[in-house]
Amino acid sequence: MTIDQHTSLYGVVGKPIGHSLSPAMHNAAFSEAGLDAVYLAFETEDMQGCLRGIRALGIKGMSVTIPFKSMVIPYLDEVNLLAKKIGAVNTIINDDGRLAGYNTDALGAYKALNEKVVLPGKSCLVLGAGGAARAIGFILKEKGVDVSVVNRSDARGNELARVLECPYIPLDRVGTHKADLLIQTTPVGMPPNIDECLVPEHVLKAGMVVMDIIYNPVETRLLKMAKARGCITISGLSMFVYQGAEQFRLWTGVNPPVGTMRRAVETALQEQNENN
Repeated sequence: MTIDQHTSLYGVVGKPIGHSLSPAMHNAAFSEAGLDAVYLAFETEDMQGCLRGIRALGIKGMSVTIPFKSMVIPYLDEVNLLAKKIGAVNTIINDDGRLAGYNTDALGAYKALNEKVVLPGKSCLVLGAGGAARAIGFILKEKGVDVSVVNRSDARGNELARVLECPYIPLDRVGTHKADLLIQTTPVGMPPNIDECLVPEHVLKAGMVVMDIIYNPVETRLLKMAKARGCITISGLSMFVYQGAEQFRLWTGVNPPVGTMRRAVETALQEQNENN
């Protein structure tokens, strides 16, 4: 592909951003779909300035990741109803300088879970209280799941539980509650702290469905522990690909090449691991 003034520009903004595999995934999708577009990673501490840049440079769309998913909302011109309800945006569309925010994390998580478990009527412990936890909590409640929030910080955990209208469980009491599902939404377990895990081993029961939204490494310490104890495990790679596929659809109006996107992420992960 020849990159010139006609090439559409997309990207991901966050801090840190060096670990992101979004460029590999979306650039593979653009290539497969035959679109004249490129996707880059931008690390910044100035979200407001970044949005001015998106408007000024005509960047067509942006993924938003840690720590900006909630703080970006006041700077947008409009926010999709689901994203507003969740209180977190991970996708921005630039329509001639008008920036609209969406949340595709919720759909990505639902599709990943739906591959392994029938959700209605199940109980779930959602570990964390950030933007991803909010998105997952809302979509699970909509699908008839009995959600409880687990968090290290009582203040943030109670606040999310209030928003979701569900129970809050302090992390040190998580072992006293039974659940069909456990979903880990915090950054604990990402590089460089891949040996860390917030969940005590005794919480993991045979037959429980355990999902970690971290996709690098694909098998976190939590998932290794869960597999060893007879749990059904779901890596963050599926959620990552599905949320990215929905971003691609929103930006381009084209059906996403999900298989190509998944293979690109798997290849990029393998290359990262070989180089480390």
